[in-house]
Amino acid sequence: MSPTRRALRLQSTLALLFAAVCAIGAGTGAWGSEGGTTTSAAPRTGHVGDAVGGPVGGGTPGDRWTADYTPEQFAAYSQELDGHYIGVGLWLARSPQGSVSVTRTLAGSPAARAGLAAGDRLLAVDGTRVDGRPVTQVVALLRGGAGGRVGSAVTLLLQRGSRQWQVELRRAVLDEDDVHVDHPEAGVTRISLDAFTVGVSEQVQAAVRQAVLHPDRGGRGILLDLRGNSGGLVSEAVATASVFLDGGPVARYLPANGPEQTLTAAPHGDTVTPLVVLVDGGTMSAAELVTGALRDRGRAVVVGGPTFGKGAVQEPQALSDGVVQEHTVGHYLTPSGTSPDGQGIQPDIPVPASASAQTAENTALTVLDDLSGGDGQ
Repeated sequence: MSPTRRALRLQSTLALLFAAVCAIGAGTGAWGSEGGTTTSAAPRTGHVGDAVGGPVGGGTPGDRWTADYTPEQFAAYSQELDGHYIGVGLWLARSPQGSVSVTRTLAGSPAARAGLAAGDRLLAVDGTRVDGRPVTQVVALLRGGAGGRVGSAVTLLLQRGSRQWQVELRRAVLDEDDVHVDHPEAGVTRISLDAFTVGVSEQVQAAVRQAVLHPDRGGRGILLDLRGNSGGLVSEAVATASVFLDGGPVARYLPANGPEQTLTAAPHGDTVTPLVVLVDGGTMSAAELVTGALRDRGRAVVVGGPTFGKGAVQEPQALSDGVVQEHTVGHYLTPSGTSPDGQGIQPDIPVPASASAQTAENTALTVLDDLSGGDGQ
């Protein structure tokens, strides 16, 4: 084991003992993706308005998560639940100063083939300057609204360092897998989830099954990486939590009108394999639901930074003018009765926000060593 890992082991062991005894990322319109789902069908949790097409109206006063969509925008918005969408394959972020930059590109997408890369600044879309605009609006421009058909062109003005250039891309049907499985160290299976879209829970279950059957892949444990996970289908979140639980509560749902409901895990999940959940300020909504369930049920140790802090649940409603409005219909609590709204899920073992992603991962791996009784590397 390296000296760094030994130091992390001591720090995390003390934190674990303390936790046993004691037993924000992004603002609205500040970040988003042209691909990748952040919302879901009712009941749902998700950061509305940032992932697909921008809202066209103000929505319901007093509801920070409300958003209005044209029928075309909402059709594309719903399409992403199946992991498919029409676009160019860009993820974007807006700085506090209002500039919009590329955070990553989808492999094989029109943007990736054109050489766009993380760090590139997006200046304009089809001649419309984007500085100061919410990412929701920029994404709407990229997707083209009703005109965003497969093969339709979109012209981007970009800047990299002192160089500015213009590129024309043609929109395509893109398909992104929201589940990524790898093995950062011998005996560790890392399952990274970008969003809770249709079929995610089945892929997680398959990865866990392989980890259990092959000790060289999962003998030391499983690292469930929810960093940057923007939410998704509640049903997929509950089913994913069920992979690691044997029945019992996953969350408490408090509808705006009606009695409290309990979201319950399916029986016979894996309750033995050591499990660490890795989170950060971009872990939102349905991802927070899963994190809170596994933490409160004592199934996992949570490592990283405080999560985003969204416990609101939205569902869509068609208005008389054809606009589709998403509005909040309830809130959820973790099994212990804690609301993530505004404060997020606090990790058992915090990693400073200034630390690198690799430092967070190393901390999580060290915790897995502690849980499994292994020596690590």
